[in-house]
Amino acid sequence: MKNNTPLLKRMRESQLFWPLVALILIFIVDAIFAPGFFKIGILDGHLFGNLIDVVNNAAPLMLVAIGMTLVIATGGVDLSVGAVIAISAATSTVLINPALGNELITNDILAANTTNTPLWIVVLVDLVAGTLCGLWNGFLVSRGKISPMVATLILMVAGRGIAQLVTNGQIMTVYYTPYWWFGNGFILGLPVSIYIVAIVFVLAWLLARKTSIGLFIESVGINAKATYYSGISEQNIKLFVYTFCGFCSAVAGLILGSYIHGVDANNIGLLYELDAILAVVIGGTLMSGGRFSLMASVIGALIIWTFTITMYTFGVPANALLAGRAVLVLVVIILYSDYTRRILNKFSEQKGGQHDATSEAPAAR
Repeated sequence: MKNNTPLLKRMRESQLFWPLVALILIFIVDAIFAPGFFKIGILDGHLFGNLIDVVNNAAPLMLVAIGMTLVIATGGVDLSVGAVIAISAATSTVLINPALGNELITNDILAANTTNTPLWIVVLVDLVAGTLCGLWNGFLVSRGKISPMVATLILMVAGRGIAQLVTNGQIMTVYYTPYWWFGNGFILGLPVSIYIVAIVFVLAWLLARKTSIGLFIESVGINAKATYYSGISEQNIKLFVYTFCGFCSAVAGLILGSYIHGVDANNIGLLYELDAILAVVIGGTLMSGGRFSLMASVIGALIIWTFTITMYTFGVPANALLAGRAVLVLVVIILYSDYTRRILNKFSEQKGGQHDATSEAPAAR
């Protein structure tokens, strides 16, 4: 059966359309005012340039956005992802530079390029710590019936205090070079973080699109009560998405801790919850839940970091960057508003009507 829906309208209905349009518009501005933005070079066998920096710096945000997408698709939200990043990163760095209780980390320990803990255990404990945090959030939301905003706000507030306790209130520095590989290593000229994001994305996509989990998530977001009465455990679905979001945050914490060679519990992952929510919203996932697109959320994270590095390229000071992001948020709200959609649909219908009239004119003659 032939689809008579105009091509442009079908394109607009795709969740990838507006994120791609926004990304292309930023690239056009860069091409006009900063042509060097797209320059990519090779140094010591590694690619470098603004585009590489965008993908590398956006990697932790892309990971958190993947987990946040599933949470928001159920009609929830996770405000604790930044704190979970801090907890997981603090746990892994303490395992490398042991400092438990009131023991202080001495300079000789910090400067040592050795550790008594195997790297695979460091990574495993990092992931387990973040996943358990997500499990805690999921338990409060699904079993405790606490509002997602309140439930995750608990860990958001307490999480950095927990990370401070783990690090004994110190800024941890890691000189163990194998640990640096996750945030600073390269494979085939590309940053390792890109491959990590690809692995997690494929895992999430397989779960969401090749199993019934994705359908259940959207069902819970659209109508949780109807989902329950249809025989689907909406409690288990919510428990899963918050746990998976904690896992994604833990992977992001591993990359960030590795990238900065340590952890500052007060600042690592700061405001990541807001950026992740913005990335998901840019990707077209409604805060009320329902239909979602993992790829669109990943593109949303790329938009945020492309915009950020573009502002730096234009010489915008760091303290004015938040104002620039506010403009980005405003543009996103306008693009996704019902008023904008009505105007575009009306314009599309008018164009379609003109096309039909033109095609029928020869037949009338």
